[in-house]
Amino acid sequence: MGSPSNKPSRLMGPHHNAPCTRAHQIGALALVAATFFLTRLFDHPSSSCNSYSLSTVVDVGPASWPERGYGSHLSLKIYVYDELEIDGLRPLMYGRDGKISPDACVKGQWGTQVKIHRMLLKSRFRTRKKGEADLFFVPSYVKCVRMMGGLSDKEINQTYVKVLSQMPYFRLSGGRNHIFIFPSGAGATLFRSWATYLNRSIILTPEGDRTDKRETTSFNTWKDIIIPGNVDDGMTTHGDRLVQPLPLSKRKYLANFLGRAQGKIGRLQLVELAKKYPDKLESPELKFSGPEKLGRTEYFEHLRNAKFCLAPRGESSWTLRFYESFFVECVPVIISDYAELPFQNVIDYTQLSIKWPWNRIGPELLEYLESVPEKDIERMIARGRQVRCLWVYAPESEPCSAFNGIMWELQRKVRQFHQSAETFWLHNGSIVNRNLVEFSHWKPPMPLP
Repeated sequence: MGSPSNKPSRLMGPHHNAPCTRAHQIGALALVAATFFLTRLFDHPSSSCNSYSLSTVVDVGPASWPERGYGSHLSLKIYVYDELEIDGLRPLMYGRDGKISPDACVKGQWGTQVKIHRMLLKSRFRTRKKGEADLFFVPSYVKCVRMMGGLSDKEINQTYVKVLSQMPYFRLSGGRNHIFIFPSGAGATLFRSWATYLNRSIILTPEGDRTDKRETTSFNTWKDIIIPGNVDDGMTTHGDRLVQPLPLSKRKYLANFLGRAQGKIGRLQLVELAKKYPDKLESPELKFSGPEKLGRTEYFEHLRNAKFCLAPRGESSWTLRFYESFFVECVPVIISDYAELPFQNVIDYTQLSIKWPWNRIGPELLEYLESVPEKDIERMIARGRQVRCLWVYAPESEPCSAFNGIMWELQRKVRQFHQSAETFWLHNGSIVNRNLVEFSHWKPPMPLP
């Protein structure tokens, strides 16, 4: 027999190939390995490329954003409209006379409208090029402006319409890639014509379904995002807080309700229940002013003195007390049938809170809370401790924060293609309007739907 080197090479198609030696096999394996690692590298860009990896950004114990529907890393480009760019934005931010200070608006439960705007201005996800933007953010402090007398409801409506008519990219997508914040229980209804103009836009709000009081609701679970309320910074900052949680054994009450009755039936029932069972349920009357008004520290000292913090609905379904309870480490008891909660794709609320039917407020509620074993209370508090960072509007550099949670939810809203009833396209890919004018030549003011 001839030696192996004298064997004819095997015919493979039209070409004659050299024998497949062990050296060839090792080389092929090395090539496959290199290709795999390079592919992983480019699939997971570094933070310098406007990206965060899933494991780096959201590592809050049991809660993390699922890759399905969100992607493995954050990679967003958001354009933030400048207040001088669009005529009308300044009145929506500072009032008709421009005298309302953002520092005044950043305080209180509606401060998210200022905080999110400020964070986006500094964010690595911000782009200054409209043509490359995935999403567009429209700044407005309209809830604060209205509360401080800066604009009337009629002026708010007229100003929003004026602003929207100057935005070609809003027209291009029908508003689908534009973000608005409405940080109060009124939701987008602060803009009376929201149903006409913002019915496709992304609304950030702590308020969900309002059909309990209105014929329609401005919140749409498929396009909008529930955001956490704005908890007092003195309770959410690292280090010294206004107050520290008490051990369960040192808490005086089983439960508390720290809120104004506002003439609401459920809240009035809790006030009466506290009068009947003063050793179990605390419900002090909160004053707007005067010597009996609770200061910030006194408020949280009361809140921390119970095992359960009752969070009934008020004028609307959401209540800031739900979020505050996590920072004094009492178990929140939601008594609001229509309440919507943030980040439901990553948080199982049955593990850290209780939701009680609105129509069963009474001694039965206290009996139930008394029956909850202390080890289960400790377990729920520990679970809440793991995820409460998601209620904090901390800088983007923090690995867990409300801002980063909102970015993950916004990423899910990004579309590759944008259209509306007023946009058309031609064979060469150009976008035109009804008059066949190319998008680059659209001039404001533009007609709105």
